[in-house]
Amino acid sequence: MIQLKTDSRKVVAGDTFVALRGISSDGHDYIEKAIHNGATKIVAEEGSYSVETEIVPDTRIYLENYLKETYQGVLNQLTIIGITGTNGKTTSAYLLYEALRAIGRKASYIGTIGFYKEKKMKDLPNTSPDICDMYDMLVESYETGCKYVVMEVSSQGLSYGRLNGIPFDYAIFTNLTQDHLDYHKTMDNYAKAKEQLFYQVKEGGKSIINIDDPYHERFEIGDVITYGFQKSDYQLQNVSLQKYGSEFTVNDLHIHTSLIGRYNVYNVLCGVIILDLLGIDKNTIESVMPTLTPPPGRMDIIPFFGNTVIVDYAHTPDAMENIFRTVQEIPHNKTYVVFGCTGSRDAKKRPIMMSLALQNADYVVVTSDDLHEERFEDIVADMLEGVTSNHYMVEPNRMEAVRYATKLLKEQDILLILGKGHEEFIIVKDDRIPYNDRKAVEQLIEERKREMLRVD
Repeated sequence: MIQLKTDSRKVVAGDTFVALRGISSDGHDYIEKAIHNGATKIVAEEGSYSVETEIVPDTRIYLENYLKETYQGVLNQLTIIGITGTNGKTTSAYLLYEALRAIGRKASYIGTIGFYKEKKMKDLPNTSPDICDMYDMLVESYETGCKYVVMEVSSQGLSYGRLNGIPFDYAIFTNLTQDHLDYHKTMDNYAKAKEQLFYQVKEGGKSIINIDDPYHERFEIGDVITYGFQKSDYQLQNVSLQKYGSEFTVNDLHIHTSLIGRYNVYNVLCGVIILDLLGIDKNTIESVMPTLTPPPGRMDIIPFFGNTVIVDYAHTPDAMENIFRTVQEIPHNKTYVVFGCTGSRDAKKRPIMMSLALQNADYVVVTSDDLHEERFEDIVADMLEGVTSNHYMVEPNRMEAVRYATKLLKEQDILLILGKGHEEFIIVKDDRIPYNDRKAVEQLIEERKREMLRVD
């Protein structure tokens, strides 16, 4: 375990606490708490403390240099694959992690749904965690025999320097659509933040770029390999989107997958490309891809008494469009949607997402997502701006919203529950209220079964 900490709450006896100055907080304010928790050394930019203290001009530069000098040798022995983009990071990364394990390559995954090795090791607070935690997981991966690390790379993680000093063998760009503009303000800033990943690709590494995305040229940095439907190094051909899977040809590989939808073809293709670049033989790639399943909370299909409930993390306009496009390809009667918008985040996308829901569903149930510091009523007001349709209702309690929506289902209908995916909590200010969409549906299934038994 790395003995440096930048979060005073994580300090244990014998640790060194490095006081970083951030945008909204200053680590110097938490030095006494770190000492109380057992820190035996403080690295700061000012002050005098009761334990060994080292004053440096810039604690962030100190930390990055220390981590690089101490652990670069370890990191260079790993094959590190970073995936960035607005949508598709989690599914692409998790599928690749599973594919590597399936062919006998020991690998770990770091991202939105947690830290995985042979199994899930722990949840993570961010897609790209604190820099010390990130190095800690990389070192742990190496020490437990992993040769490959697949990680999601977020724009904010790059902006905050959480991945500084990490050398990537492969960097993948999936797409760039509206998200996080509460933080980045403009799409140009958003793109610029993500570009940093491709400057961290080591000599001899590859930048793998989705040529179909309008922003692709921004990320064509270094030794570039392209993929997509357009003419590219890995050009998709003979794509067949089916009810229970998809298939496509790329170069001389014929790929079948149980994942549905055009966007999942992109996600699967990312894994195919990496396996091919690693020199895995054609037959092995073709045989392993059909065995892969999506990560928790991504297009999670649950049968519901002659209907279908789909739980998905989609929380951007582009992700919602992808889901609706996929649902249109599945034979069914009516489409219902339960979703909300996140508080204290990009408010501009709220009316766009509501408009998409109303255009593509027969009925919409608006409910809570993570409110953070914002009032539910204010979020809903943004969502309903300009709405003239009455094909919706508002239910702030997410469990009750799901309950109401399932009662609307008749026969061969589809209910989409969007925005939370794998998440286990609803965040309201400082409170984390236990809740999970799949578990909510499973609870309702059990309730319905008990009712049916009583009737019989």
